[in-house]
Amino acid sequence: MADPEGPGAGRGRALPGFESPAAGTEAPLEMLAACHGRIERHLDLIERLAGHLARAGADASARDAAAQLLRYFGTAVPLHHADEEQDLFPALHEAVAGSDAVCLRALTEGLATQHRRLDAAWEALRPVLRRLADGAPFDAAADWPADAAAAFLAANHEHLAREDGELLPMAARLLDAAALAAIGRAMRERRGIPAV
Repeated sequence: MADPEGPGAGRGRALPGFESPAAGTEAPLEMLAACHGRIERHLDLIERLAGHLARAGADASARDAAAQLLRYFGTAVPLHHADEEQDLFPALHEAVAGSDAVCLRALTEGLATQHRRLDAAWEALRPVLRRLADGAPFDAAADWPADAAAAFLAANHEHLAREDGELLPMAARLLDAAALAAIGRAMRERRGIPAV
């Protein structure tokens, strides 16, 4: 299967086998944006996995991809949502007043609601990917939840577009260095990363 990082990147790597450089917690907005890029690549992996299953069945590459997706969406994405809901959203609320605060609250509440919907949509895929990763008998035509996968992909793409188009640019305009440093500290603590 093609490497999700693009032509020539990571030659010889099969599904999933990719990692990308990441911004660190000292630049929390860049780290959130980099995470969005990794989410997009994992969404692409879901699409490619469906095609791979149809062509090659539940082979070792498919099992590895399923395991990669379980790790990423089971660990990194919940941390990312916590970064936004527990640190970024409150910092933004502290930075604005008046009618801007009302608009911001509508945005952050809408995004938090989308997080819950994304979590629920993930739960429709997770058990199927677990079976696949564990090597259980798997019939791609009968067992792959195409509608649930399509709904998960569409909801994520819509959500990421809103965060990249509205939330992160707003945060870059409104948050000062002290607020960004506090967000970065909280991100490190959440992940058990020593202070820089």
